[in-house]
Amino acid sequence: MYNKLVFIYDGQCPFCNQFAELLELKSNLPNIQIKNARDNPAEIPSWYDMDVYGAILIKDDEMLQGSNAINWICSHIRQPSGPLLKALSSIFSSKKRTDFFFPFLLVARRILLVFKGVPRKLSFKH
Repeated sequence: MYNKLVFIYDGQCPFCNQFAELLELKSNLPNIQIKNARDNPAEIPSWYDMDVYGAILIKDDEMLQGSNAINWICSHIRQPSGPLLKALSSIFSSKKRTDFFFPFLLVARRILLVFKGVPRKLSFKH
């Protein structure tokens, strides 16, 4: 069990929003906090580029980025409820599959943000 488990995502990204909502409602991960990076800039390291790495997972004092964060989460979801989360956790619980598919998700994220008129990169002033 982890004392601190925080998933930080881009609240403007539809993929990220859906995943964060599924985590919060259906993952059965105990004590996970879900935070929108755009609403919580103090939680993001100044060097971090959400456009390059995607999501962040903080577990205790360790920070996992991008595909590593998604893989860790999906590998630790036990008995996910809902067909979409079951499919996602099945696909992304494999490090090899996560590393293969994650770059495509980042590209799709960028395209969606462009269509939404959202700045490509998150820029935080600490």
